[in-house]
Amino acid sequence: MTEGHGVIGRDDYSLSRVPEGERYSWVSVAVQRFGQLSALSQFLLGATLGFGMDFWSAFWALTLGAAILEVVAIFTGIAGQREGLSTSVLSRWAGFGRYGSSIIGLVIAIGLIGWFGVQNAVFAEGLQSLLGVFPLWLWSIITGLAVTVIVIYGFLSMAWTAYITVPAFLLLSGYSIGSALTHYSFSELISSPAPGPTLTLGAGATAVAGGFIIGSVITPDMTRFNRSIADVVKQTVVGVTLGEYTIGLIGVLLAHAVKSSDVIAIVTSTSGAVGVLILIVATLKINDWNLYSGSLGIVNILDSVFGRRVNRAMVTVIVGALGTLLSAAGILQKFVGFLTVLGVTIPPIAGIMVVDYFVLRRFRRELDESRTQGALPGAVEALNPMTLISWAVASYVGYAVHWGIPALNSLIVSGVLYYVLMRITAAVAARPAAGSERA
Repeated sequence: MTEGHGVIGRDDYSLSRVPEGERYSWVSVAVQRFGQLSALSQFLLGATLGFGMDFWSAFWALTLGAAILEVVAIFTGIAGQREGLSTSVLSRWAGFGRYGSSIIGLVIAIGLIGWFGVQNAVFAEGLQSLLGVFPLWLWSIITGLAVTVIVIYGFLSMAWTAYITVPAFLLLSGYSIGSALTHYSFSELISSPAPGPTLTLGAGATAVAGGFIIGSVITPDMTRFNRSIADVVKQTVVGVTLGEYTIGLIGVLLAHAVKSSDVIAIVTSTSGAVGVLILIVATLKINDWNLYSGSLGIVNILDSVFGRRVNRAMVTVIVGALGTLLSAAGILQKFVGFLTVLGVTIPPIAGIMVVDYFVLRRFRRELDESRTQGALPGAVEALNPMTLISWAVASYVGYAVHWGIPALNSLIVSGVLYYVLMRITAAVAARPAAGSERA
């Protein structure tokens, strides 16, 4: 069965299961996962670690952070692969219910579309500073529309974008470190102390895990196109490990070489304007997923709350245009603080979904039966109050408690609290029946 494409672009099964015949090899998905991590933000993370840590401390910070990200991504990714459903649609039968899933869709949409606009502004500023022509607002429109066009055609066009940007980024990284090593010995860079103020291992691991935790939570949006659980594991381990170590450690070494955490200055000093251009263009590989997952969240809201099935490509056009215009006007840059706070509400979603899907398994029978027919379960709960309580408490913990890794704290609290509340609810519900039986 092939997909109906609607008026434009590809709907990409935004409200249905991805059929087995429409799935891709794990390499195609892995390149996109790696592409999300081979971007300006990851290079900046590596440079930040290198500026405040020696090489081996930065290595262990990347290792701890990557392990956390991989565990979260593997569990959420397996659920997405098994069911062939996006994060927001899957959440209907993984703890949140119909209306709870619409809240998830709203949070994800606002957060990711907001970051789409913010990163689009960074993309535009880079090109404007490099090329000098056109005002910043015009560059913002050009770059925003370019990403929107890519996302309109869904997973397929995003895969081809990754095939182009990822090798270019790897060549840049290799050239940059090669240029640096002509002036410094590799052993000297590894053994040199941190050039800047000391960053603790806990703070470094927090930066690594927190920097991509949202990407791990919305993994089902990507892994629903995987063919097997083994593919999900391979893709996650290869994509995340290579992304964190390859790009992160190159950033660390270059920060030690140049004695700076300024990414643009580092790349300019080692590979010139062409390197900066490749670095900036690589940013679109994570920004296309911001827009893509945000559009999936909105499609779910319209279906859950209003009963309107809308083509994802059309939603992408509207939302991409709006985000682009707000980016050109400079409005979204004023909301970075809000988007950061909003980010603590997304990790708890994974904790609740994983516990409900893998531990409580409340709707696994309905999901299994409907999956054999390529359909969605016929029934869905409207709203689960225990979910909202767990989500709210965990989000507050992520925001207010700064010990450890806040994103991980909120994720663990949500899962544990949700499990306890659901067990208590089940025990209370069963008590009258048990009493009447004894009577």
